[in-house]
Amino acid sequence: MRRTILILTSVVCLIVLGAVMITRGVSAQNAVALAAPVYNPYPPGILPANLNSEIARVLTEVDFIEARAVSRWQALTPPTLTGQPPILQNTGTEAVETLGELMNYDKNISPGRNSACASCHMPYVAFSGPIPSVNLTMIAYPGTEHFRAGKRTAQRYPYAPFFPVLQYNEEQGLFFGGNFWDSRATGYLLRNPDAHQAQGPPVDTQEMGNPDTACIAFKLSKAPYRPLFELVWGKGSFAISFPANTASICATPGGAFGTNTTPVNLSAADRTRSNDVYDHWAQSLDAYEQSVQVSAFSSKFDAYLKHKYTLTADEKAGYDLFRGKGNCNSCHLDGRSTAPAPTAPGSEDTGVAAQVNPLFTCFGSANEGLPLNPRDAIYYQDKPDSFGFIANPDGFAFRDLGLGTFLRSGPGSWPNPNRTWRKFAPTVDGTMQVSSARNVAMTPAQCPTTEAPGPYFQKEFFHNGYIKSLKQLVHFYNTRDEPTFAYEVTSGHCPTGTVERVNCWPRPEVKNNLDMTTGKLGLTDQEENQIVAFLQTLTDGYTTPYKNRDTFTGTCMRGGSASTQGNESLIPTPELPPCAKDICDVPPLPTKPIP
Repeated sequence: MRRTILILTSVVCLIVLGAVMITRGVSAQNAVALAAPVYNPYPPGILPANLNSEIARVLTEVDFIEARAVSRWQALTPPTLTGQPPILQNTGTEAVETLGELMNYDKNISPGRNSACASCHMPYVAFSGPIPSVNLTMIAYPGTEHFRAGKRTAQRYPYAPFFPVLQYNEEQGLFFGGNFWDSRATGYLLRNPDAHQAQGPPVDTQEMGNPDTACIAFKLSKAPYRPLFELVWGKGSFAISFPANTASICATPGGAFGTNTTPVNLSAADRTRSNDVYDHWAQSLDAYEQSVQVSAFSSKFDAYLKHKYTLTADEKAGYDLFRGKGNCNSCHLDGRSTAPAPTAPGSEDTGVAAQVNPLFTCFGSANEGLPLNPRDAIYYQDKPDSFGFIANPDGFAFRDLGLGTFLRSGPGSWPNPNRTWRKFAPTVDGTMQVSSARNVAMTPAQCPTTEAPGPYFQKEFFHNGYIKSLKQLVHFYNTRDEPTFAYEVTSGHCPTGTVERVNCWPRPEVKNNLDMTTGKLGLTDQEENQIVAFLQTLTDGYTTPYKNRDTFTGTCMRGGSASTQGNESLIPTPELPPCAKDICDVPPLPTKPIP
């Protein structure tokens, strides 16, 4: 008992110490930030009122988890480099995973020393967005330069490392693989899309915001865990002659140098070494995300496949609907057949599971017909910040074509590395990655559900965060195309007598290439609820506690109903200008005009 008290006292002391340290850090960073005007192009109500305090809360939690990772590193018995090819024997796996973990929670990587990868991806929500008020309002998370923000929801880490390199399947006429909502992290060079994805946020102007990938190599060379990096990747990793002004350049957010993406002036040889460090940054983060700390396969459903858990009546009914009438299994594959099939309602799959570690994704992309969400922060960033940088010159003329924009190397995406893919852009306009359904329902322990009346944790679903609960998500799949539900209006303009997200679905942002396997499923209200119950069985942590899920220090929400969850935050979409020319008038043109 005494030992338990001592341990708890130590943990409390660490939390208090971390809070004191982060308060000092935030104060210092705020003092620096005040030297430049805060970027706030938003009308009232887009940024949540508690944004600053919630960012500070998350950074305190980030510091606390980082301290745990440091302890893990310090307790690690160093591996032995031996063999041919050389292998880090015994603890090599733990070494590289721990290195990735330390990187994930290191806010010093960003120019303002105020944004870590984990700032937008915390473990208690399956490494997705950790701020309920952001999930309810501005959708995308602010990065190092407040208040620049991106255009999409923060995707979950778990199981993303299992996506293959992006390829076009000529037989099926479909793209499979890649990472990010638009699959732009193809993995074409590293042959690992998840590692390729990890190279995006550090130099994304809306996220961690470094102006040059060399800044990450420079900051890693100064990091306390540099010895671990050199242990894993070699003593000569940081044999780079950085110019005297590197620290100054790397404390300046991206966008301040115009089109110059390499303001750190390195020799050709040093640039190669720096690029190697950046590749190793990415591979280390991928190692962490692939680890059982993150991609755990420890849900009720995994136990069910092992015959160590019996699904409840509602969970079992939901599972049968998921792979039958609901047709969810056609994209979110569970490793078994679709049964009972819609064409044979009496059928039943009685065989042994064909796959005992199903990923609940087909690795493809689909356009589910989400309405344009006028709360998305990106629409308002059409004005220059103090550096003269404009994130979205198109304003409300921006349309998110997803994979289609990437194949055209369009704005807000990355260059397409494969010119033979470009011609397929019109066939994938509006499509977004089919994420794994695993952990879609994960929340902090004290907020045990995503669903009102709770106590619940407010999450956001799909790429633009339009959907606010799993009940709404299933209801959308079920009724999107019902004649009495579908209206030719934009969000915030549903007809009198209807309720948006209940019996009114505004028109899709992009009508091209709509997935018609959903939209009119004929599910009853009870059947929708049963599918939600099944989705909740996919949350890791049932057989083994999920690492760092206990670190949430915020407040749960209560009240309302899952059907109308978040409706109080709806705002009317302004009259939309035509789709911007740099998006919709770029060859090959969309198959039909995008309004």
